[in-house]
Amino acid sequence: MKFGIIGNLAKEELYGAVFELSKNLEREKIEFYIQKEIADGVEKRFSYKINNALTTDELLKNSDMLISFGGDGTILATARLVGSSQIPILGVNLGKLGFLAEVAPEDAFDFIKKICKGEYRIEERMVLEAGVKGENETYFGLNDIVIDKAGSTRVVDIETFINDEYLITYTADGLIISTPTGSTAYSLAAGGPIVTPSSRVITLTPICPHTLTARPVVIPDDSIIKVKIEFYDKEILLTADGQIEHKLKPPVEIIVKKANYKVKLVKRLEITYFDVLRSKLMWGMDLRIEKQKTSGENANI
Repeated sequence: MKFGIIGNLAKEELYGAVFELSKNLEREKIEFYIQKEIADGVEKRFSYKINNALTTDELLKNSDMLISFGGDGTILATARLVGSSQIPILGVNLGKLGFLAEVAPEDAFDFIKKICKGEYRIEERMVLEAGVKGENETYFGLNDIVIDKAGSTRVVDIETFINDEYLITYTADGLIISTPTGSTAYSLAAGGPIVTPSSRVITLTPICPHTLTARPVVIPDDSIIKVKIEFYDKEILLTADGQIEHKLKPPVEIIVKKANYKVKLVKRLEITYFDVLRSKLMWGMDLRIEKQKTSGENANI
């Protein structure tokens, strides 16, 4: 198996982590390639010459699996690069929360050795695609498609249809349309439900709705969502995974549906989604006790 190493170039810790992994992979004679910009950074910082550096396009063509160093945002960007090519992605967490990039840098090499033995699993994750009526561009989101106001303090009326059947007009700051993967991202922060990745559903979560009766709605993943904004004196912002933005001038009509491909994420056999969920959300942890341990002070229990 040929591994391709890619990452968030803005994170300084990336270069040390890749430097250590490269030495281990070379020692074990595991075939790998490194994104050229990362290889240049490693050579500059550690005077360590990497001969198997490739451009991003070459990396995608020559790798059987991508190792993506960064946070969840880096995984989302990597998923967009991979697109429908079906190259599996292993996320190594250099960020904070890490729902997608859940493997620590110090554990990456041991897991890669397990991968070479076939001791891993692949999770296929739904992707959303969005298009604007009258335009040819298509936007893809592993987490979500967000439609909201661009730089205005005023709420916007968002007419929402499911399979051409009228659902509701959300009067809100915006609307988050999320995959199960994205349920622990922006949607969760806006009050949406946590949805297990294997669930075949799409979640609609309004952002700061003007009325408390406007609640999140969960619909089948084969639904076609139509969003219409007829009147608004400012621009509307269409965002895919919080990274790709497109400004629109109402009236606009946006169609969101499940894409015709999925993203493959590489996971450890011994770690389940619920293990990650409990760890990241600190379920079952008494924060009062943890504070006592770290501060060395007595706490009232």
